[in-house]
Amino acid sequence: MANREGSDSQALLSRAATAWRMAGVKVAGVLAEEDGDAVCAAGFLCVIGSGKRFSIQLDAVPAGTSCHLDSRGVEAACAEVLPLIATADVVILSKFGKLEAMRQGLWPAFERALAAGRPLLTTVSPKHAAAWRGFAPDAEWLQPAEGSIRQWWAVAGGGSAQAS
Repeated sequence: MANREGSDSQALLSRAATAWRMAGVKVAGVLAEEDGDAVCAAGFLCVIGSGKRFSIQLDAVPAGTSCHLDSRGVEAACAEVLPLIATADVVILSKFGKLEAMRQGLWPAFERALAAGRPLLTTVSPKHAAAWRGFAPDAEWLQPAEGSIRQWWAVAGGGSAQAS
């Protein structure tokens, strides 16, 4: 699903995860959560199911960059999710962005989900769409809407449970 200005992609992913989990679907992954004090929108990654939170916001910007993203926090969240992918029915990863385009951050979770043949729902930063297409050339692009996610899951999930 491409990130679109004005759409709350994380809320869409969260609602899908909640509905699937309530229907008995095993969901593995992470969602971004805002930190009211953060410079960037996301301050934390939260593991779906356990609720464990990982800070992904640096206190100070490193020299030569304007990015406050803490790759160590993203990688720690990824390490928490990796063992859950093998038994998941669906994987939700908050975003394929700058780190993942450089094969860092959540990259190992993306790789493991695809290698395991798990349905994967994510958002893709427009700046990194080419890197995403290189990684997952057959991926289906969804509109950032609940109906679009429901239709995708009816096919990808084998119709086993619907996200409402």
